[in-house]
Amino acid sequence: MAGAIDNTAAAIGAGTLADYDAHLYVGSSSWIGAHVPFKKTSILDQISSVPCALPARYMMMALQTSGANNVAFLKDRIIFHDDGLIASEPAPDVYEVLDRIVSRTPPGSDGAMYLPWLFGERCPVDDRSLRACLFNLSMEHTRETVARAVFEGTALNTRWMMKPVRRFLGRPTEHLTILGGGALSEAWCQIFADTLGLPIRRLHEPLKANAVGAAVIGGVGLGLTDFPEAARHIRIDRVFEPNPDLRRLYDDRFALFTDLHRRLGPLYRRLNGAEKPERTRRHHA
Repeated sequence: MAGAIDNTAAAIGAGTLADYDAHLYVGSSSWIGAHVPFKKTSILDQISSVPCALPARYMMMALQTSGANNVAFLKDRIIFHDDGLIASEPAPDVYEVLDRIVSRTPPGSDGAMYLPWLFGERCPVDDRSLRACLFNLSMEHTRETVARAVFEGTALNTRWMMKPVRRFLGRPTEHLTILGGGALSEAWCQIFADTLGLPIRRLHEPLKANAVGAAVIGGVGLGLTDFPEAARHIRIDRVFEPNPDLRRLYDDRFALFTDLHRRLGPLYRRLNGAEKPERTRRHHA
């Protein structure tokens, strides 16, 4: 039996074994993955399908460099940064508190927007010079609106990746199965549903998907089970449906998001010394 990287194991642990059944992993980085019956690489979109655990199948991978690490940055570098200004440390339930804060804060973050490119970006643009940004702050904004903006900005970044993903798969995406630490946030799951305009199916115990997938791969290798049988035991604990009343709001926010990338891209390259211009020609539609 060969070992498995986290992406391959997570796809098995998510139960998304059928061709084109896509999942969204929200960990420190984030990705959209799906098993496909073909080997292909899209250099311009930074998407490829690679060998995986399923026989005669490949795993499509579209990776973004920053996912839940945006929330970790907010927690560790802004709210609880150890610089002498405050003496408290993050409580064990800090992410649950953030989830409640974001849930009660109105959609749209009162006009505040966040660009979640802490480490540059890979898909749908390959640009190491991009950096995170809080945009359109005013005296009316609070820590609550900033927190909501961080969650929304990360979801908008995922929406940015969806068009090349659909193009790569050659078909629309009907839903996404969400897993990883970010899936523990009900507020974030709903934001993903509203921003993407897709049902978000949350995996039961989403933090354990990688370990479950590795165990299934081992069990299949030992002849104790097979992949279809194992998948029947993987459960979805809740489906988050998109709110149609928010579609216009997030369509507008997404248009602003891609416009900000187009306008700020040259400044990022100037500030951060990119070696070559990144390719943006098709990703703003």
